[in-house]
Amino acid sequence: MEVSVLNINGQETGRKVQLNDAIFGIEPNDHVLYLDVKQYLANQRQGTAKSKERSEVSGSTRKLGRQKGGGGARRGDINSPVLVGGGRVFGPKPRNYSFKLNKKVKALARKSALSYKAQENAIVVLEDFTMEAPKTKDFVNITKNLKVEGKKLLLLLPEVNKNVFLSSRNLQRAEVMTATAVNAYKVLNSEVLVITENSLKAIESILSK
Repeated sequence: MEVSVLNINGQETGRKVQLNDAIFGIEPNDHVLYLDVKQYLANQRQGTAKSKERSEVSGSTRKLGRQKGGGGARRGDINSPVLVGGGRVFGPKPRNYSFKLNKKVKALARKSALSYKAQENAIVVLEDFTMEAPKTKDFVNITKNLKVEGKKLLLLLPEVNKNVFLSSRNLQRAEVMTATAVNAYKVLNSEVLVITENSLKAIESILSK
């Protein structure tokens, strides 16, 4: 698949790049995508939810009534889960939700996500650029020139660029990442994927191993 390279003014530079079919042209594997997205979301969970069980509730341990002859069910102390203010049965405890995925599975998930974007013609290849100062207005102008304003945008850079990152930080539907840190969830969660030329080379070098 051949894509024209644009500059930040939205004009064609006259150059074209060939998207690697082994990365952008495979048959997407939905199950692998599901696993990778599930792992990403699980890793975002803090896992700090906690409720008090019967033994942890502060209250008297005196038996409330006699064992037999009361005409009702047996009743222990006031910390019983069946009473208001008592402990909770099988409540949440702090835990780690993360789980392991093989490197090849994660690589296939990224290829599948990128292939979906290629099928949707939702990939824009951008000439490498830099910003002299962090200005949100300048970043918005770039999105207007590329005709992606208002869309959920993911911009991939070859390396960390503080000015570009700060310029996009206030925009709710725009996100900037390095090509090495991109994952299937971020790609699928975006409507348009904007990749700089050097980022494209970085992605190909990582996923073609």
